[in-house]
Amino acid sequence: MIDVRDDPDQSCFRVSLDGEDVGSAFYQLRPADETRPERVVFTHTRVSSEVSGRGVGGALARGALDAVRASGRRAVVVCPFIAAFISKHPEYQDLVVAS
Repeated sequence: MIDVRDDPDQSCFRVSLDGEDVGSAFYQLRPADETRPERVVFTHTRVSSEVSGRGVGGALARGALDAVRASGRRAVVVCPFIAAFISKHPEYQDLVVAS
C-alpha cells in the first residue's frame, strides 16, 4: 500500500510503500503576504530507483498537492518532477503561483 504524509519537521512529504519510506518531496514554506496566501515551494523530489515504474512518484506528487489544496496554501514549483506531474494533471494547475 502507498501512503503519503507530511513531515513538517523535515520540510518534506514522505511516501512509503508497504510501510517502508521510499521517497520524499522537499519543500520550503513562504509566509502569506498582502496579496498571496502561504505558499509551499517544491524544491526537489527523490524516489528510490527500486520502486521505479510502480506509480510511487505520481502518488507522492498527488498526495503532496492534495495536502496543499486542503490546507488552503498555493504551490510554487521549482522541482522538475512536480512540474511535469502538474503538466500531465491540469486539475492541479490552479494551485500554482509565482514565487
